[in-house]
Amino acid sequence: MDATPSPLTDKERAGIQSVEVGFALLDVLAHAPAPLMLRDLAASAKMSAAKAHRYLVSFQRLGLVVQDTANTRYELGPATLRLGLSTLSRLDAVKMARERLPALMEEVGHTLALAVWGNRGPTIVHWQESPLAVSVNLRLGDVMPLLSSATGRCFTAFLAPVGQLDKLTPLLKDELALAHKLGRTDVPASLADVHSLQTETRQQGLGRVKNVLLPGISGLCAPVFDADQHLALGVVALGSSASFDTALDGPLAQALLRMTRQLSQDLGHSLCA
Repeated sequence: MDATPSPLTDKERAGIQSVEVGFALLDVLAHAPAPLMLRDLAASAKMSAAKAHRYLVSFQRLGLVVQDTANTRYELGPATLRLGLSTLSRLDAVKMARERLPALMEEVGHTLALAVWGNRGPTIVHWQESPLAVSVNLRLGDVMPLLSSATGRCFTAFLAPVGQLDKLTPLLKDELALAHKLGRTDVPASLADVHSLQTETRQQGLGRVKNVLLPGISGLCAPVFDADQHLALGVVALGSSASFDTALDGPLAQALLRMTRQLSQDLGHSLCA
């Protein structure tokens, strides 16, 4: 029997290989902390600039990549965000949380959101605005800061053990440097302060801010854990500081904690673990 591949098989193999080669560029952009020049992007993907450019032209047409006309740097485009959010929304934990948000909103009367850990930090993947809510300039796909948002503080505390910030350290150092540059006094000033914030947030059971990320806006974020005892997502509540109760023993915080603890249990998490 002749095992020599037919021309059609060769083309099919070449087509698959082309997808794999092109994906290397998207993978580099996904892990890059900032947009990249063509030469740096090509070098990281281990291909020539000319070859990378041909792929990038097609990716731009599909919306997978965008190029800043001012500095010619490339970054991931809106199509990749849609794909990522679609994938994340299909996770069981997110689905189960979304199903429970209407009842929680009816109880607390404030805007709610869901956040999961993305490659650049805690990312908003679902947003449910209360009809009575004050307008907040946040969108799906927004990455929340680790130190100045309730969401970020929740993930900083529960994503890594207290005192262990290896996974978060590069992002935290960037935020600490920016806070120092801006002269901010309402966020931690050092990694030692971050460790203290971790401990405090764990003792509280949720992340909490008041007029820190946005003037006049307060927020709470409670963690949801999966069967492997890992942080699966954060459930966020936020609203006007004039009417938003951030007290740990208040009805809002307690309602949020009841919902997230029940969801964690339903996902197989043991509260005694």
